[in-house]
Amino acid sequence: MTDRPYLRPASYQPLDGIRRSLRALAAAFAVLGALASPLAHAEHADRDKPLNIEADHMSYDDLKQVNIFTGNVTMTKGTILLKADRVEVTQDPEGYQYATAYYKPGGPLAYMRQKRDGLDEYIDGWGQTIYYNGKTEVATLTTQATLKRLAGGTKVLDEIHGSVITYDTYNEVYTANSGADQVNSNNPNGRVRATLAPRNATGANQAQPGGASKPAAAAPKGDLPALAPSKRLENPRE
Repeated sequence: MTDRPYLRPASYQPLDGIRRSLRALAAAFAVLGALASPLAHAEHADRDKPLNIEADHMSYDDLKQVNIFTGNVTMTKGTILLKADRVEVTQDPEGYQYATAYYKPGGPLAYMRQKRDGLDEYIDGWGQTIYYNGKTEVATLTTQATLKRLAGGTKVLDEIHGSVITYDTYNEVYTANSGADQVNSNNPNGRVRATLAPRNATGANQAQPGGASKPAAAAPKGDLPALAPSKRLENPRE
């Protein structure tokens, strides 16, 4: 009796073929992951962007290892914008950069802006001094400090006034402290003042009519009027 040859099932695949298929599938998932991951925190890459500065004058202090820029200084780092009369920039051995912006007495306050991660919203800030720590990604605004959250770059949603305001640009958390520089006829005790938009405030993700952009909100000047309390007390960041 002649033995019949063994017939392999149609679905049969040698072991090395299975391994090749698994490797191909893993490679495909790896490519998909590489394409998707940069979209998660686009604005959080500011710390890795180059520092660009324009000014009327620049000098370098070798003893203090500091670059000093004066006269209509404009600094950009990714979505971060800093404007002031004087900006001092240092860098540590790890490569992290630190910038301190100063206003000129009688002139406009130092100003900063950063786009919020994944939203059509911006954080604008003013102060006599603004210190930006490139390692911790925290901005500290001192004396006559104001911080605003803007929808589309123009519509004010939140507004905070204090003597010292710290803004964690990575975690998007800010704090404010009271102080003597906040004392005026509408705020005799110099307390922190804030106006917070309700959660259902309009404008955060709506485009401006016609696509036209408007200039950023003007810096606060002089005594500020009393702030009206919000009709709904909700956390706009939930």
